[in-house]
Amino acid sequence: MHAHTTRPVALVTGAARRIGAVIARTLHSAGYDLALHGRHSFAELEALSAELEAARRDSTIALHADLGDPDSLPELVDAALARFNRLDALVNNASQFYATPLDTVSVAQWDELLAVNARAPFFLARAAAPALREAQGAIVNITDIYAQRPLAGHALYDISKAALLMATKALALELGPQVRVNAVAPGNVLWSTNPIKAETEQTVTERTTLRRQGSPQDIANAVLFLLRDAGYCSGIVLPVDGGRLLHI
Repeated sequence: MHAHTTRPVALVTGAARRIGAVIARTLHSAGYDLALHGRHSFAELEALSAELEAARRDSTIALHADLGDPDSLPELVDAALARFNRLDALVNNASQFYATPLDTVSVAQWDELLAVNARAPFFLARAAAPALREAQGAIVNITDIYAQRPLAGHALYDISKAALLMATKALALELGPQVRVNAVAPGNVLWSTNPIKAETEQTVTERTTLRRQGSPQDIANAVLFLLRDAGYCSGIVLPVDGGRLLHI
Protein backbone atom coordinates (compact mmCIF):
# COMPACT_ATOMS: atom_id res chain seq x y z
CA MET A 1 0.00 0.00 0.00
CA HIS A 2 1.37 3.39 -0.99
CA ALA A 3 1.59 6.09 1.61
CA HIS A 4 -0.91 8.85 1.00
CA THR A 5 0.76 11.98 -0.27
CA THR A 6 0.89 15.37 1.38
CA ARG A 7 1.76 16.95 -1.96
CA PRO A 8 -0.94 18.31 -4.28
CA VAL A 9 -2.20 15.78 -6.82
CA ALA A 10 -3.20 16.47 -10.43
CA LEU A 11 -5.02 14.20 -12.88
CA VAL A 12 -3.81 14.97 -16.42
CA THR A 13 -5.62 13.43 -19.40
CA GLY A 14 -3.76 12.71 -22.63
CA ALA A 15 -0.50 12.88 -20.68
CA ALA A 16 1.60 10.43 -22.69
CA ARG A 17 2.72 12.65 -25.57
CA ARG A 18 3.06 16.12 -27.00
CA ILE A 19 1.56 18.93 -24.91
CA GLY A 20 0.19 16.56 -22.25
CA ALA A 21 3.63 15.14 -21.44
CA VAL A 22 5.13 18.63 -21.11
CA ILE A 23 2.28 19.65 -18.79
CA ALA A 24 2.94 16.52 -16.72
CA ARG A 25 6.68 17.19 -16.42
CA THR A 26 6.06 20.84 -15.54
CA LEU A 27 3.54 20.06 -12.79
CA HIS A 28 5.76 17.29 -11.42
CA SER A 29 8.72 19.68 -11.24
CA ALA A 30 6.49 22.14 -9.40
CA GLY A 31 5.79 19.54 -6.72
CA TYR A 32 2.59 17.86 -7.90
CA ASP A 33 2.10 14.12 -7.74
CA LEU A 34 0.35 12.90 -10.86
CA ALA A 35 -2.35 10.57 -12.08
CA LEU A 36 -1.36 10.25 -15.75
CA HIS A 37 -3.99 9.18 -18.26
CA GLY A 38 -3.36 7.78 -21.73
CA ARG A 39 -5.34 5.82 -24.28
CA HIS A 40 -3.32 4.44 -27.20
CA SER A 41 0.16 5.63 -26.19
CA PHE A 42 0.54 3.34 -23.21
CA ALA A 43 4.23 2.53 -23.74
CA GLU A 44 4.99 6.25 -23.82
CA LEU A 45 2.83 6.79 -20.73
CA GLU A 46 4.72 4.08 -18.82
CA ALA A 47 8.04 5.60 -19.92
CA LEU A 48 6.95 9.06 -18.72
CA SER A 49 5.80 7.60 -15.41
CA ALA A 50 9.16 5.82 -14.99
CA GLU A 51 11.03 9.06 -15.80
CA LEU A 52 9.06 10.99 -13.16
CA GLU A 53 9.40 8.16 -10.63
CA ALA A 54 13.18 8.33 -11.08
CA ALA A 55 12.99 11.99 -10.10
CA ARG A 56 10.63 11.38 -7.14
CA ARG A 57 9.61 7.95 -5.94
CA ASP A 58 5.93 7.02 -5.50
CA SER A 59 4.76 10.21 -7.23
CA THR A 60 2.76 8.90 -10.20
CA ILE A 61 0.16 6.43 -11.32
CA ALA A 62 -0.41 5.56 -15.00
CA LEU A 63 -4.05 5.02 -16.00
CA HIS A 64 -5.39 3.64 -19.25
CA ALA A 65 -8.88 4.64 -20.43
CA ASP A 66 -10.99 5.47 -23.47
CA LEU A 67 -12.50 8.85 -22.63
CA GLY A 68 -15.24 8.19 -25.17
CA ASP A 69 -16.63 5.63 -22.72
CA PRO A 70 -18.65 7.52 -20.07
CA ASP A 71 -18.13 4.75 -17.48
CA SER A 72 -14.34 5.24 -17.63
CA LEU A 73 -14.56 8.80 -16.28
CA PRO A 74 -15.56 8.20 -12.64
CA GLU A 75 -13.25 5.16 -12.68
CA LEU A 76 -10.28 7.42 -13.53
CA VAL A 77 -11.07 9.72 -10.62
CA ASP A 78 -11.60 6.75 -8.29
CA ALA A 79 -8.22 5.27 -9.30
CA ALA A 80 -6.44 8.56 -8.61
CA LEU A 81 -8.12 8.87 -5.21
CA ALA A 82 -7.40 5.25 -4.32
CA ARG A 83 -3.71 5.85 -5.05
CA PHE A 84 -3.24 9.30 -3.48
CA ASN A 85 -6.31 9.85 -1.26
CA ARG A 86 -6.68 13.42 -2.57
CA LEU A 87 -7.16 15.35 -5.80
CA ASP A 88 -6.23 19.01 -6.11
CA ALA A 89 -6.26 19.55 -9.85
CA LEU A 90 -7.78 18.22 -13.06
CA VAL A 91 -6.20 19.08 -16.41
CA ASN A 92 -8.46 18.16 -19.33
CA ASN A 93 -5.85 18.01 -22.05
CA ALA A 94 -6.83 14.92 -24.06
CA SER A 95 -8.27 15.85 -27.44
CA GLN A 96 -9.23 14.45 -30.83
CA PHE A 97 -8.35 16.56 -33.87
CA TYR A 98 -8.99 15.86 -37.51
CA ALA A 99 -10.59 17.54 -40.51
CA THR A 100 -14.33 17.06 -41.09
CA PRO A 101 -15.15 18.58 -44.51
CA LEU A 102 -18.87 19.28 -44.77
CA ASP A 103 -19.47 17.06 -47.80
CA THR A 104 -18.10 13.94 -46.07
CA VAL A 105 -18.79 14.67 -42.39
CA SER A 106 -20.63 11.91 -40.50
CA VAL A 107 -22.75 11.55 -37.39
CA ALA A 108 -20.13 9.11 -36.06
CA GLN A 109 -17.47 11.84 -36.32
CA TRP A 110 -19.77 14.26 -34.48
CA ASP A 111 -20.22 11.67 -31.72
CA GLU A 112 -16.49 10.95 -31.43
CA LEU A 113 -15.24 14.54 -31.41
CA LEU A 114 -17.94 15.83 -29.07
CA ALA A 115 -17.52 12.84 -26.74
CA VAL A 116 -13.75 13.19 -26.29
CA ASN A 117 -13.39 16.97 -26.54
CA ALA A 118 -16.47 18.14 -24.62
CA ARG A 119 -18.44 15.37 -22.91
CA ALA A 120 -15.45 13.69 -21.25
CA PRO A 121 -13.98 16.86 -19.68
CA PHE A 122 -17.42 17.86 -18.35
CA PHE A 123 -18.22 14.51 -16.75
CA LEU A 124 -14.65 14.08 -15.47
CA ALA A 125 -15.09 17.44 -13.75
CA ARG A 126 -18.37 16.26 -12.23
CA ALA A 127 -16.76 13.03 -11.00
CA ALA A 128 -13.80 14.94 -9.55
CA ALA A 129 -15.91 17.70 -7.98
CA PRO A 130 -16.27 16.28 -4.44
CA ALA A 131 -12.51 15.72 -4.06
CA LEU A 132 -11.67 19.05 -5.69
CA ARG A 133 -14.10 20.87 -3.39
CA GLU A 134 -12.49 19.25 -0.37
CA ALA A 135 -9.04 20.30 -1.60
CA GLN A 136 -10.15 23.82 -2.67
CA GLY A 137 -8.70 22.74 -6.00
CA ALA A 138 -8.83 23.84 -9.62
CA ILE A 139 -9.58 22.61 -13.13
CA VAL A 140 -7.84 23.70 -16.33
CA ASN A 141 -9.34 22.78 -19.69
CA ILE A 142 -7.27 22.98 -22.87
CA THR A 143 -9.52 24.64 -25.44
CA ASP A 144 -8.25 26.24 -28.64
CA ILE A 145 -8.28 29.60 -30.37
CA TYR A 146 -10.63 27.84 -32.83
CA ALA A 147 -13.23 27.60 -30.06
CA GLN A 148 -13.74 31.29 -30.76
CA ARG A 149 -13.54 31.35 -34.51
CA PRO A 150 -13.82 28.52 -36.99
CA LEU A 151 -11.02 26.79 -38.86
CA ALA A 152 -12.03 25.90 -42.41
CA GLY A 153 -12.80 22.20 -42.88
CA HIS A 154 -12.78 21.47 -39.14
CA ALA A 155 -16.35 22.37 -38.13
CA LEU A 156 -16.83 19.53 -35.63
CA TYR A 157 -13.50 20.14 -33.89
CA ASP A 158 -14.41 23.84 -33.64
CA ILE A 159 -17.86 23.03 -32.23
CA SER A 160 -16.42 20.59 -29.69
CA LYS A 161 -13.87 23.12 -28.44
CA ALA A 162 -16.52 25.85 -28.29
CA ALA A 163 -18.57 23.48 -26.11
CA LEU A 164 -15.53 22.98 -23.86
CA LEU A 165 -15.10 26.75 -23.62
CA MET A 166 -18.69 27.11 -22.41
CA ALA A 167 -18.26 24.12 -20.10
CA THR A 168 -15.33 25.99 -18.52
CA LYS A 169 -17.54 28.97 -17.71
CA ALA A 170 -20.55 26.89 -16.66
CA LEU A 171 -18.43 24.67 -14.38
CA ALA A 172 -16.77 27.74 -12.83
CA LEU A 173 -20.26 28.93 -11.89
CA GLU A 174 -21.39 25.51 -10.65
CA LEU A 175 -18.26 24.61 -8.66
CA GLY A 176 -17.51 27.97 -7.04
CA PRO A 177 -16.55 29.10 -4.52
CA GLN A 178 -14.43 26.07 -3.59
CA VAL A 179 -13.16 25.09 -7.06
CA ARG A 180 -11.74 27.41 -9.72
CA VAL A 181 -12.24 26.42 -13.37
CA ASN A 182 -10.26 28.06 -16.17
CA ALA A 183 -8.99 27.27 -19.66
CA VAL A 184 -5.92 27.73 -21.82
CA ALA A 185 -6.52 28.38 -25.52
CA PRO A 186 -3.36 27.44 -27.42
CA GLY A 187 -2.47 28.89 -30.77
CA ASN A 188 0.02 27.01 -32.92
CA VAL A 189 2.54 25.39 -30.57
CA LEU A 190 3.09 22.09 -32.40
CA TRP A 191 2.75 21.08 -36.01
CA SER A 192 -0.14 18.73 -36.49
CA THR A 193 0.66 15.10 -37.27
CA ASN A 194 -2.41 15.05 -39.53
CA PRO A 195 -1.81 15.03 -43.28
CA ILE A 196 -4.15 18.01 -43.73
CA LYS A 197 -2.29 20.79 -41.97
CA ALA A 198 -4.48 23.29 -40.15
CA GLU A 199 -1.87 26.02 -40.48
CA THR A 200 1.31 26.32 -42.50
CA GLU A 201 4.57 27.87 -41.36
CA GLN A 202 3.74 30.82 -43.60
CA THR A 203 0.36 31.51 -41.98
CA VAL A 204 1.86 31.26 -38.49
CA THR A 205 4.56 33.77 -39.42
CA GLU A 206 2.22 36.15 -41.23
CA ARG A 207 -0.77 35.98 -38.87
CA THR A 208 0.86 35.85 -35.45
CA THR A 209 1.89 39.07 -33.76
CA LEU A 210 5.07 37.46 -32.37
CA ARG A 211 5.76 36.00 -35.85
CA ARG A 212 6.74 32.58 -34.58
CA GLN A 213 5.33 29.32 -33.35
CA GLY A 214 4.95 28.83 -29.62
CA SER A 215 5.97 25.71 -27.73
CA PRO A 216 4.25 23.11 -25.54
CA GLN A 217 6.19 24.62 -22.62
CA ASP A 218 4.29 27.89 -23.14
CA ILE A 219 1.04 25.98 -22.62
CA ALA A 220 2.36 24.07 -19.61
CA ASN A 221 3.51 27.30 -17.95
CA ALA A 222 0.01 28.74 -18.41
CA VAL A 223 -1.58 25.61 -16.92
CA LEU A 224 0.68 25.80 -13.86
CA PHE A 225 -0.11 29.51 -13.46
CA LEU A 226 -3.87 28.90 -13.56
CA LEU A 227 -3.66 25.96 -11.14
CA ARG A 228 -1.25 27.42 -8.61
CA ASP A 229 -0.97 31.18 -8.88
CA ALA A 230 -4.21 32.56 -10.32
CA GLY A 231 -6.12 32.38 -7.06
CA TYR A 232 -8.66 35.04 -8.02
CA CYS A 233 -9.33 33.80 -11.55
CA SER A 234 -12.26 31.55 -12.37
CA GLY A 235 -14.13 31.14 -15.64
CA ILE A 236 -11.39 32.76 -17.72
CA VAL A 237 -9.90 31.58 -21.00
CA LEU A 238 -6.24 32.48 -21.36
CA PRO A 239 -5.12 32.59 -24.99
CA VAL A 240 -1.50 31.48 -25.40
CA ASP A 241 -1.25 32.17 -29.09
CA GLY A 242 1.43 34.77 -29.74
CA GLY A 243 -1.27 37.24 -30.74
CA ARG A 244 -2.83 34.94 -33.34
CA LEU A 245 -6.37 36.00 -32.39
CA LEU A 246 -5.57 39.58 -33.38
CA HIS A 247 -5.21 38.53 -37.02
CA ILE A 248 -7.91 37.34 -39.35
